Amino acid sequence: MTSGRSTTEWAWEYAGYQPAAESLRESLCTLGNGYFATRGAAPETAADDTHYPGTYAAGCYNRLVSHVAGRQVENEDMVNLPNWLPVRYRVRRDDAPPDPWLTPDSPALTALHQRLDLRQGTLTRRLRFADGHGGHLDVEQHRLVHMGDPHLAAIRTVFRAHGWTGALDIACGLDGGVTNSGVARYRQLAGRHLTHLHTGADPDTVWLRCRTTESDLRIAMAARTRVSGGGVTRDRVEHEGPRVTRALTVTLTPRRSVTLDKTVALYTSRDPAISDPLQAAVDGAHRAPRYASLLGSHRAAWEHLWRRADVHAPGDAGRVLRLHLFHVLQTLSPHTAELDVGVPARGLHGEAYRGHVFWDELFVLPYLNLHFPEVSRALLTYRHRRLPAACRAAAEAGRAGARYPWQSGSDGREETQTLHLNPRSGRWLPDHSRRQYHVGSAIAYNVWQYCQASGDTEFLHTKGAEMLLHIARFWADAASYDAQRERYHIRGVVGPDEYHDAYPGAAEPGLDDNTYTNVTAAWVLARALDTMRALPEPRRRELFEHTALDSTELERWDEVSRRLHVPFHQGVISQFDGYGALAELDWDGYRSRYGDIRRLDRILESEGDSVNHYQASKQADVLMLGYLFAPAELAGLFDRLGYHLDDAGWQATVDHYLRRTSHGSTLSGLVHAWVLARARRGDAWRYFQEALAGDVADLQGGTTGEGIHLGAMAGTLDLVQRGLTGLEAREDALRLDPVPLPELSEYGFCVRFHDHWGVDLRVRSGRLRISVPVSGATPIAVRLADRAVTVAPGDAHWLDLPGH
Repeated sequence: MTSGRSTTEWAWEYAGYQPAAESLRESLCTLGNGYFATRGAAPETAADDTHYPGTYAAGCYNRLVSHVAGRQVENEDMVNLPNWLPVRYRVRRDDAPPDPWLTPDSPALTALHQRLDLRQGTLTRRLRFADGHGGHLDVEQHRLVHMGDPHLAAIRTVFRAHGWTGALDIACGLDGGVTNSGVARYRQLAGRHLTHLHTGADPDTVWLRCRTTESDLRIAMAARTRVSGGGVTRDRVEHEGPRVTRALTVTLTPRRSVTLDKTVALYTSRDPAISDPLQAAVDGAHRAPRYASLLGSHRAAWEHLWRRADVHAPGDAGRVLRLHLFHVLQTLSPHTAELDVGVPARGLHGEAYRGHVFWDELFVLPYLNLHFPEVSRALLTYRHRRLPAACRAAAEAGRAGARYPWQSGSDGREETQTLHLNPRSGRWLPDHSRRQYHVGSAIAYNVWQYCQASGDTEFLHTKGAEMLLHIARFWADAASYDAQRERYHIRGVVGPDEYHDAYPGAAEPGLDDNTYTNVTAAWVLARALDTMRALPEPRRRELFEHTALDSTELERWDEVSRRLHVPFHQGVISQFDGYGALAELDWDGYRSRYGDIRRLDRILESEGDSVNHYQASKQADVLMLGYLFAPAELAGLFDRLGYHLDDAGWQATVDHYLRRTSHGSTLSGLVHAWVLARARRGDAWRYFQEALAGDVADLQGGTTGEGIHLGAMAGTLDLVQRGLTGLEAREDALRLDPVPLPELSEYGFCVRFHDHWGVDLRVRSGRLRISVPVSGATPIAVRLADRAVTVAPGDAHWLDLPGH
């Protein structure tokens, strides 16, 4: 069979069946609602080398110990929950033995079409099987994970016989015999997280309950099945170990279709307002409306989301942006605001990175801030709840303040593995990425950006101020003074690049004065000072007393924020101290030998070499500063540190790293597109296209099948929302500084700004339209570089843009 993908404005479609592409399709066709999500796997199949029907609930983790390379390794994983998808079917003729169960891998398959409807949040599959006697069986399946009620999901399967009459066996149930085995390189590690599995049934519902082995999380599912359109000649419940199945036989005729509706309820012991997950699941399945009503309320919930968050752009870019937004909303929906969860780097779409929380919220929250600020607040509250763990981590390292982990999970301890596998060489290697202490600066940045965009001073003065204080305290304490240079140094870190984790030949890991780390640390210290000074006096006194903060410590914050060392070489900003002394890499030679060199670190390690020897980066590091800070703010930061950074110096720095980056991360193209767009450089569109294609084309070579890259997806949306418009949501105004991107000259979106819902911004032919919906709120001040306007509720303004 052939296979292909086509897209329309609101749909993502695949024709034909291609086993090698199935894992990618499963990730991109995942359905979710912010509470849980299920990969777009075929319900006819179980997990194998082609299919992986994973289901994941936000924040549901469990810890296991494995034996690797002579060591005991402990890992916490986002748990693959029992599989609720199974719907199997086979033809039974007269008294002959039944045919084999039909699957996409069956020789009888003659056609398959799959359609992901973004507007409605549904997945439709159409399959045709030849019966060997001149007839065929058509199967049409519709799936949803309910966006209105986060505990419900449903599958409707319609069977039609063409050219024959006979019986069809259907097996529909729940499978608790699952493991975490969706990532090949993790399969040497322990992956069986579920225990104490029990199954049961009542007249039209089967149920399953279990718990996790270490975190003792109780999980329950119940599945209600109803058949219409055909007579049921057999109906029994089968219990087989961790599986429970309702086995049915129905009669098919050419003139009448048979419909099977399967409605599933999922609850865990993390859920509020329940006493027992099993009882809640059974009650939920019993009370759930019929499929047509479920679909109607599900569509309505999605329509509400699209009104608040949709982005409009023409052509292929617009279609991919909408797909990205769809997956962001499935991972982080308004339901997320009720949960204690962070931003899983690979969404709820697979098991890569074990479902851990990294710094990806740095690329996600700026978009959410202007559409779903309640979700941003919840995600920051996840960090605040783990502030005590971050403070303990700092204390254990002999530091003051809070040191947040590079990888976080359930309780905020460091979840970064100590070993990682190089698939190219087959060797397990030390992993030093836990030295990326800059994750604390990302959290502080997100606190500040959220409060600026939302006007949530209550959060800033309470939880936000506490996080800023402790992160600033860590950086001030981590900085050591060099009397000879009259500068402060931060030593032994790893920057965003990740390729460089030590100096050549060094016995210990870590680098000194990573520029990104130092500059963002200075920014955190300055913002923390601003916040402490702006606190209402009673709250300031309360916070200072609670944390033993005094004026002497604030003076040190100010001094360190002005004297941190930033290294330079040959007139450009160095990635870290000593970077300029590293060897140059033969980039052309490696490209000619290997083709794709995105994972240059693995290539060099397999050759017995190390990327630590070379001026070569995995992804943007120094250039991340151009992503976080507008040119004037970045120049101001360098000025505060006592360095001069003009446009020529920044352009030279950009050129230097453009030539020395392998883009081994999906975030890299995004950041480069952002930086080049703001610098009005012609290559911006090429990098933007790479960022758009990162997952849909699986540019990283098989990684998307293990879960989408949520930060990169959200980042492409934010590139349009803030990168191209220069949009800054401040307490006093919306500030805009648009830059032209000729290949994307028309786009639009709505944002929420303080008390205004649905502020509409449209760019077309060098003009910007701002429309404020009718409300009782005060007018919005809009400031551009060369003018300021005030837009009252119910009004709209067209503005000519300079430079277009």
